[in-house]
Amino acid sequence: MTLHAAANLPTAADPFGKHLRHWRQQRRLSQLDLAQEADISTRHLSYVETGRATPSREMVLRLAERLEVPLRERNALLVAAGFAPMYRQRSLDDPAMAPARQAVDLVLKGHEPFPALAVDRHWHLVAANAVVPLLMAGAQPELLKPPINVLRLSLHPKGLAPRIANLAQWREHLLERLAQQISATGDSVLSALRSELAAYPMDHPGQAAPAAGGELAGVVVPFQLTTPQGVLSFISTTTIFGTPVDVTLQELAVESFFPADSATAASLAALRTAA
Repeated sequence: MTLHAAANLPTAADPFGKHLRHWRQQRRLSQLDLAQEADISTRHLSYVETGRATPSREMVLRLAERLEVPLRERNALLVAAGFAPMYRQRSLDDPAMAPARQAVDLVLKGHEPFPALAVDRHWHLVAANAVVPLLMAGAQPELLKPPINVLRLSLHPKGLAPRIANLAQWREHLLERLAQQISATGDSVLSALRSELAAYPMDHPGQAAPAAGGELAGVVVPFQLTTPQGVLSFISTTTIFGTPVDVTLQELAVESFFPADSATAASLAALRTAA
């Protein structure tokens, strides 16, 4: 799916067949491919797409599973087929989500003195450990008003962008990651966010973009942030819940940053102690 395809997502008023065809084409599967995956006849699948056959609830869920449709969009498929949504969307403050929230907090706290944060599907900051605010220092107040969008904060000229030593490289990495997320979800909000980020200028002071060197070259894209302690260099990992059946939980991700060199590790330890 192209980045503009998010704008062509089926609406709630569209029939199930249109929703199904959208996801099948997005996954670049022929009717034959999907029929074989779902263990149904190609003819029956064609009838479902054209509205000549009505799928059962079990069939809707089976097709959604084979197409790897996110839980939020699976609810939309169920509704389009005439069934009630199956997956709840609770707030992280909901008592039922307490074990999940505790798990997130343990991961964030346990990662100190290195930065880690949790974000929702649109990259809004949900939680962060004590190190993250220290690295956000210097960003304009309007970018730090909740809900904080961490991608906007990173690449905005009034955010962290002037302090990112390898901005061009990091920017390319984030835009590509967003493109992959848009392709997987068809989310129009993410598509608009990517267009906004791609339009940010890169001509203000402090935006030199040296290529990553040393042992990291050709292995990972580091995040290199200029601070009073020098240039801190990080590699990052993303953690998600393994078997979520709640929309909010499926869309939650923990971004953990590890020092890419011993100097960064030592600087972070000293910074956390001083704070």
